[in-house]
Amino acid sequence: MPGLTEVLRERARQHPDRLALIAGDEQITYADFDRRVDQTAAALQAAGVWHDDRVAVLDKNSIEYAELLFGAARLGAVQVPVNYRLAPDEVAYVVNNAQAKVFVIGPEFLPVLDAIAGKLEHTTHLVVIGGSGHPHLDYETWVGAYEATPPAHQVDTSDVFVQLYSSGTTGLPKGVMLTHDNYTALLPLTNDLWGIGSDAVLMVAMPMYHVAGNGLTICAIFDGITGVIVREPDPVVIAREIERNRVTHVFLVPVLLQFMQLMPEVAETDLSTLQLVLYGASPISEDVLRGAMAMLPNAHFMQVYGLTETTGAITALPAEDHDLDGPDPARLRSAGLPNPECELKIVDPASLDEVPLGQVGEILCRTPQNMKGYWGLPDATTAALLPDGFFRTGDAGYLDADGYLYIHDRVKDMIISGGENIYPAEVENVLMGHPEVDDCAVIGVPDDKWGETPRAIVVLSGDATEADLIAYCRERLAHFKCPTSVEAREAIPRNPTGKILKRELRAPYWEGQDRAVH
Repeated sequence: MPGLTEVLRERARQHPDRLALIAGDEQITYADFDRRVDQTAAALQAAGVWHDDRVAVLDKNSIEYAELLFGAARLGAVQVPVNYRLAPDEVAYVVNNAQAKVFVIGPEFLPVLDAIAGKLEHTTHLVVIGGSGHPHLDYETWVGAYEATPPAHQVDTSDVFVQLYSSGTTGLPKGVMLTHDNYTALLPLTNDLWGIGSDAVLMVAMPMYHVAGNGLTICAIFDGITGVIVREPDPVVIAREIERNRVTHVFLVPVLLQFMQLMPEVAETDLSTLQLVLYGASPISEDVLRGAMAMLPNAHFMQVYGLTETTGAITALPAEDHDLDGPDPARLRSAGLPNPECELKIVDPASLDEVPLGQVGEILCRTPQNMKGYWGLPDATTAALLPDGFFRTGDAGYLDADGYLYIHDRVKDMIISGGENIYPAEVENVLMGHPEVDDCAVIGVPDDKWGETPRAIVVLSGDATEADLIAYCRERLAHFKCPTSVEAREAIPRNPTGKILKRELRAPYWEGQDRAVH
């Protein structure tokens, strides 16, 4: 299969006047997008960017973001999307770690650039998309100064296409190198698995620095359809853009599905064009899923599971398994079946020996979607990518007799209490069934007798007490899994993709301990 930039070239030849991308009031056809990508490549090349160089981008979702993604790849260079929620010094770390020659930012992030410009060690060109009153290159002027001349570079499909940084919730972010081949192992599945036809309209609602936002942008171009870019994941804006552009396919994290059900402005929009809602990236409660399916009765729902290191989804729970009142309600808690070329196995995380069917262990996967490696981290790459081709996901789960995967938690989030393994996601799912619990997180806290015990941190809509919630869990779980303490808060800290920041929650309880296990 050709490289992704050649796929774009072919789509522009096939239907030059079809809209490729829509972002708010901006839109661009395939022919114009292809030309802009060549201009962007020429601007980057003139800035000294060539094969295997890095181009960093700090912006919210935009058409320019997509131009830089494909423009860099036309030179064999690599886009490095930067999480716009990071603090300035964290942004500088990523840009320096990637050794980016060019750094492009959106106008909202000029204060960040001002704070770190003197700390950038490899960057020679600072470019701002729009904005005014700054001394840096203007993106439109910079790109517009060059002809749309196709570069001479011939793309090798084993080249790195994008370098996404892990969320850094367990340490410094790592640059995950994903190749053209990684994406072309996944994207052909979207036609049959996701039902994407030539008339589909695909929304990019997740940030483009995240594997979902990045992957769906590429998916729209790969499938030759129209992509609708939402600048940031705002539930009301998402709903209004679905209505405005007659979106048919969307990926949303559970927390967005939850918020959309609570907002009157969303209820006022027409979402009837939606054919498929993909969801994943964090656990979903059955109540949130039921509410989402009631809110969007015309849409099929499909859960997907994957990681940045696996180029996104490696499993899918098909729409037909989303039968809320079917004979096997437990199936709704499954992450589904592996992709056709993905092999899963469950192992003991210490010995890496395979565990019996139905037993919880670490999830390993062997698939052509597995990353090339971590940028500049050979030891971390070797630890994650085993010699037999399996990747250690760091997630805990099990397989049932039908081959369905069930996710329990991150291996690192597991609580060991009195020698028993407790997976917080299982407890969180039970708590979310309580009518007065709006959100929750379960963490392990030190305990002199048991080593550590579960503590529930909850956001409440009523007057439920600690005793009420512990009793509720004890009716539904083995007692050793139940929280021994409960704390009410106004909000649970999450990253932009909805993942709970467990390290941030645990830190105060483990101060003064030699290590975060007791």
